[in-house]
Amino acid sequence: MASTQAAAASEQAPTKNPTLLAWVAKMAAMTQPDRIVWCDGSEAEKQRLTEQAVKDGTLIPLNPQKRPGCYLHRSNPNDVARVEHLTFICTPNKTDAGPTNNWMEPEAAYTKLSQLFEGCMKGRTMYVVPYAMGPLGGASTKIGVELTDSDYVVLNMRIMTRMGKAALDMLGDSDDFNRGLHSTGDVNPDRRYICHFPQDNTIWSFGSGYGGNVLLGKKCLALRIGSYLGREEGWLAEHMLILGVTSPKGETTYIAAAFPSACGKTNFAMMIPPKEYAGWKIETVGDDIAWMRPGPDGRLYAINPEAGYFGVVPGTNYKTNPNAMETISKDTLFTNVALTPDGDVWWEGKDGEVPEELIDWQGKPWKKGSTEKAAHPNSRFTAPMSNNPVLSAKANDPQGVPISAIIFGGRRSNTVPLVLQAFNWTHGVFLGATMGSETTAAATGKVGVVRRDPMAMLPFCGYHMGDYLQHWLDMQKSIPQLPKIFQVNWFRQDKNGKFIWPGYGENMRVLEWIVNRVQGRVPTQETLLGWVPRQDQGLNLKGLDMSEEAVQEATSIKEDEWKSELKSQEVFFEQLGTKAPEALMLQRKLLIARLDG
Repeated sequence: MASTQAAAASEQAPTKNPTLLAWVAKMAAMTQPDRIVWCDGSEAEKQRLTEQAVKDGTLIPLNPQKRPGCYLHRSNPNDVARVEHLTFICTPNKTDAGPTNNWMEPEAAYTKLSQLFEGCMKGRTMYVVPYAMGPLGGASTKIGVELTDSDYVVLNMRIMTRMGKAALDMLGDSDDFNRGLHSTGDVNPDRRYICHFPQDNTIWSFGSGYGGNVLLGKKCLALRIGSYLGREEGWLAEHMLILGVTSPKGETTYIAAAFPSACGKTNFAMMIPPKEYAGWKIETVGDDIAWMRPGPDGRLYAINPEAGYFGVVPGTNYKTNPNAMETISKDTLFTNVALTPDGDVWWEGKDGEVPEELIDWQGKPWKKGSTEKAAHPNSRFTAPMSNNPVLSAKANDPQGVPISAIIFGGRRSNTVPLVLQAFNWTHGVFLGATMGSETTAAATGKVGVVRRDPMAMLPFCGYHMGDYLQHWLDMQKSIPQLPKIFQVNWFRQDKNGKFIWPGYGENMRVLEWIVNRVQGRVPTQETLLGWVPRQDQGLNLKGLDMSEEAVQEATSIKEDEWKSELKSQEVFFEQLGTKAPEALMLQRKLLIARLDG
């Protein structure tokens, strides 16, 4: 039956690519779907799948007057986030995966998951989803094909990637494509695995329906597999936003920035400058992922491989991110938010009064004042990037944009100043390697513990973190015009535990200083840790309701705090063992020597 179905599917397939057809047939023989459907990415297909998902109860239509083209999805309550402990890097040698990844031997992984995939699609449809990560026709673009039994996945992949016939046409007869296999299975956490096979350019995901685990183009291909391919091919796959900032004179500077979760990454990518910056413009190239490679002119060029945004909803409002609110006003899929009586969606932190009654993210009645969250803290929106009012015209440019500055930022209540420029590339890599954020009580039970998250890539690097950092150092040789590297921290607190810096749109003041440094327009003050703004020719503070003492506190460098910081970094570098790059160890020794001197 399965082989007959596979043969029929091959006959109906919109491609003659022999490698692709053989792989689809082999996977179909294992999973045994009742039907195989090749996705073309058309509007008619979207309408058909949406109608079917509504009929099946997978999607709930929202009020078309309030949210045109929008739908709500509720996932299984046991399946609401990425599962790092069930995410594996499958390399022949455990050392290649490194100490920060879970490892499984490839043959063992294929054997274990094959038993789960065997017959798992009986009674279901297998969708063949060809997709492009990156602008169509671009040299940096990669093609993937995801096989899935979830129409929710297909509809999300349609938003997040360039999906369908165009991707299949770009692939042609090539065998160079990522092979992704996914089934929701029975959504049992005991049978849930997300396995990456870097050497095979393959991803197998079983037992989950949550986006980060099943939209295989996103974290799986774009970062875990992408980072491995980047090292092999001489480029960087990074967990970074890309923005363009244009001055009133029409000069545009492109910047990539890495922030761990809960550090305002999407807000920064879509920032609206304060009124004092009339004539300045921020445009979004990407909000989450950057693929960067050396260009023919010696600069580093970046593309956003995605076509949509898969963002966290709680806390999003017209103060924190007005452009995101506009982006999710139409043609958006919401996952695990609350439903209002009039068919709109609600989440904690949304503008306006808290409704008296809601249906919560699990489909249960909810009343104002409840101690339970109405929307899950990790509830999501999936929205096309074309909805973004400040989308850059370069977002679909196959060549990408030239990166002049790279920013690393975490959430730190002390130690790290508002902004700091690295002395050079190696020093900048050191700052990125040691970046981190302080934990909250909700996360660990302990407050203020620094969790190191090098380049915000700890959960997403597809190989040994020490080799990854060395790859960053090695990239210097192939980029004659290196971007300047900066470190920022919007979250420094005063003695009363209040944030010193106002953040949000006021971060434009820091961004302007970074642009001026890149263009060589402002002098700076050298410190033991890097270059910081001078008091006389530094940050533009015009119109900012902030005392001079507060500004000094936000930008200060306290040697005793940095001595403790350097000591606490030891644990991270010890974890890397012999693969800790020597150049970074020397940077650390130099900093210690300067502080001790």
